[in-house]
Amino acid sequence: MAATGTTPSLRKSLLLGILIPILLFVAVDTISLYRQALSAVNTAYDRTLLASAKAIGELLDIEGHGSDARLRAQVPYSALEAFEADNRSRMSYRVSNAQGQWVDGEQDLAIWTGKIPSQGPYAALVDFYDDTFRGDAVRVAVLLQPVASGRERTMAMVQVAETLELRHTLARQILLDTLQRQLILITVITGVVLFMVDRATRPVRQLSEELEQRSEDDLTALPAAELPLEIQPLAVATNHVMHKLQHLLDHQKRFVRDAAHQLRTPLAVLKVQVQSALRGDVPARQGLEEIEATVDRATQLANQMLSLAKVEQVRQQQDFAAMDWAEPVRAIALDLSALIAEKNLDFELVTEPCPVHAHEWMLREMARNLIHNAIRLTPEGGRLHIHLQQEDGQAELTISDSGPGISEALRMRLFQPFAAGSAHSGSGLGLTITREMVIALGGTIQLNNRYSGTACTGLDACVRLPVHLS
Repeated sequence: MAATGTTPSLRKSLLLGILIPILLFVAVDTISLYRQALSAVNTAYDRTLLASAKAIGELLDIEGHGSDARLRAQVPYSALEAFEADNRSRMSYRVSNAQGQWVDGEQDLAIWTGKIPSQGPYAALVDFYDDTFRGDAVRVAVLLQPVASGRERTMAMVQVAETLELRHTLARQILLDTLQRQLILITVITGVVLFMVDRATRPVRQLSEELEQRSEDDLTALPAAELPLEIQPLAVATNHVMHKLQHLLDHQKRFVRDAAHQLRTPLAVLKVQVQSALRGDVPARQGLEEIEATVDRATQLANQMLSLAKVEQVRQQQDFAAMDWAEPVRAIALDLSALIAEKNLDFELVTEPCPVHAHEWMLREMARNLIHNAIRLTPEGGRLHIHLQQEDGQAELTISDSGPGISEALRMRLFQPFAAGSAHSGSGLGLTITREMVIALGGTIQLNNRYSGTACTGLDACVRLPVHLS
C-alpha cells in the first residue's frame, strides 16, 4: 500500500534530523569564525596604527625654553606612506599638545576626549576608537607620547586615523572564503548522510519489497537473524503476528473442512429419509420421527461447530474479566436439572467461591459440555457429583459420574474433533470445545477412570484454572 501524503518518511525524518542540527552548527560556527577573523584583522591593523603613531611621536621635539617652549612636529608625508597598505586605505594624523591645541596634521580631525584603558593590550598609553572623518568611517589610534628636549618636558597627543575600506574588503574576503569552505563541508556532509541513510534504510526497503511480493497465504517467518539489530525487534514482532494469523488461518481451514465433512453425512441421511417417506417405504409417523432425530443431530452438530469457532474468536479478543466460577456452574446444573431428574440420579453439588479470570460464556459452555456428558454416560439411578474448590492456587472443578469410563485407546484421541466414544454417543465435538476453552484460559483438563479394586466405577473429569488474585 502506498504511503499517504501526511505519512512521515523515515528517510526524510533521518535526513532532517541529521542535517538540520549540522546546518545550525555550521551557521553558528561560520558567524563565530567570521567574528574571530574580523577581530584578528582589527588587531593586526590596530598594530599598524599604533606603529604609525609611534613613528610620528619619535619625530616630535620641543622648540624654545621656559615659557617660550612649545611642541614642534616635523612629520613628512613619507612617514605615513610606509604604513598605508595600498591606495584603498587613507591615513591622516593630528598632533596636539597637552592642552589639546593643534600642533600639526589635520585640524578637522576631532580631538580625542576618551580615556586610556587601565589594562590595555600594549605597553603604551594608547587607545583605539571608531569615528568619522570627512564623511568616511575611520579607525583612530590615539597615543600619549612624552617629549623631551634638553631640560624641557611635555606630553603630546598623537592621533592617527585610517579609513576602513581595506578592513571591510578583507573581512568580506574572509567571510566569502569561510562560506565557501563551509559550503564544501555541508556538501560533503550531505552526500555522506544521504549515502548512510540510504544504506541504513536499505534493509527496511528490502523487507518491504519482500513482503509486497509474497502471496496472500504466505505467512512464513521473516529471517530476523539476518537483519540489522535495530530492525530485528520489528521482524520478531511481525513473525509473532504472522504466527497468530497462521494459527487462525489453519483453524479456519480445519473448521471449514470438518464442517463440510460432518454436515454432509446428516444431510445425505436426511435426503434418503425424505425420499423413503415420499415413496411410502415407512409409515409417515416413523418417517417423521427419523427425520426429526436426524435434524436434531445436525442441529447439535451445527451449534457445536459454531461454538468451536466462537472459542477462537473469544481467544483472539481476550475479552476476559474476573468472576466467580461457582455461579455459572450452579446455573448450568440448574438448567440441566430436568435431565438429572429424568434419570433419577444421585446428584450432589458442592461449590465454594473460586475467582478466575475468564469469559462467562466459556465457563458456562465448559460446565454444560462436561455435565451433559456425565449425565448421558451415567446409567439410570447412578451417581453424579460436582465439586468446585480451591487447591494450591488453582480453582478445581471435578465432575464424577458412575458410567463405564473410557478405554486407553479412546483416551489417546478423545480430545480430537469428532472422536466420539461410539456412533451414537454424540458428535465428538464437546470435549474438543472444552479443551480449547481450557487452553485459552490457561488451565488444564484431565479425564481419569475411577476404580474400586480392578473394576471401573466411573469417570472423573477435572478442570483446573488459575485463581485470580485481585
